[in-house]
Amino acid sequence: MSLEVQRQEYYRELAGQNLSPLWLSLHNLVTESPRPSIVPAIWKYDEMRPYVMAAGELITAEEAVRRVLVLENPGLPGKSSITQSLYAGIQLILPGETAPSHRHTQSALRFVLEGRGAWTAVNGERTTMSPGDFIITPSWHWHDHGNPTLEEGGEPVVWLDGLDIPLVASLDAGFAENHVAKEQDVYKHEGESFARFGYNMTPVRHRSADPTSPIFSYPYERSREALDKLYRFEAMDEYDGVKMRYINPTTGGWAMPTIGTFLQYLPAGFAGKTYRSSDSTVYTAVEGSGTAYIGDAVFKFSPRDVFVAPSWYPVRLEADAGEDVVLFSYSDRPVLEALGLLREARA
Repeated sequence: MSLEVQRQEYYRELAGQNLSPLWLSLHNLVTESPRPSIVPAIWKYDEMRPYVMAAGELITAEEAVRRVLVLENPGLPGKSSITQSLYAGIQLILPGETAPSHRHTQSALRFVLEGRGAWTAVNGERTTMSPGDFIITPSWHWHDHGNPTLEEGGEPVVWLDGLDIPLVASLDAGFAENHVAKEQDVYKHEGESFARFGYNMTPVRHRSADPTSPIFSYPYERSREALDKLYRFEAMDEYDGVKMRYINPTTGGWAMPTIGTFLQYLPAGFAGKTYRSSDSTVYTAVEGSGTAYIGDAVFKFSPRDVFVAPSWYPVRLEADAGEDVVLFSYSDRPVLEALGLLREARA
């Protein structure tokens, strides 16, 4: 019997014992660099919006629990994932509707794309939503959404949802619970959390083991002001323009333990240099138009478009002439950083 025949017989016997020879798969398990299964992709808001609004005619927010269209990466069909560790969706709430209260171990962010006046309630406090606002619903916190009636001035409100659903699923750590009431009790004044923690101050005896920021709503106007001032006062980065990360003001760390969130400014005509990073990143344009070069893909983006850059793909960002650009983005950077797996390269 030849050696090759003996090997094949050996491998069949291993399989019967739920064993596998590492030497046949080592080259795929330990690679020289990341080999992401996701691919660069873009979702144009003007093309998505009719489908989002049609969903509002076909199903109520209460029926759906969350009326959302999931952005599925073409490299992960059927996985409800935009990256290997992150989820993205476009959520709509119409005037007079309430998305019922629930909680889950997955952490979530909301970034408002269109409309004003709807609210999110978290931990007994409501915040009114406006375009560009970044809002957090921490792990295992009750949260619900609502919108005033037409008579009260309500209008359709659309936001980008970002969650760590794939990451939590990979750890088999998902739990969820529906509230007994449609809406949680609101017992705090609107803006109370920001008053406590949003001015580089904190109550003197505040102690918390929660890794998520105690500020759950970061208003766009304040974040935008910070970008403007840094652009005037500091030298601009050749790769990122002016880029800041949202933080937990009580620790100086990430605003969310599993999702890094960022806001960046590219002045009109900005042509960034190419960089790589081991975190996979989801972007949405807040203001202005430009071009994203991700690997071999070239994406022209406009306000409210969403695009994704996989791990270790070369990325370069440009702003159109005559148009300043603001981008919001989120990634799995906090997890990679905590595990010592974050790598970056700048050309």
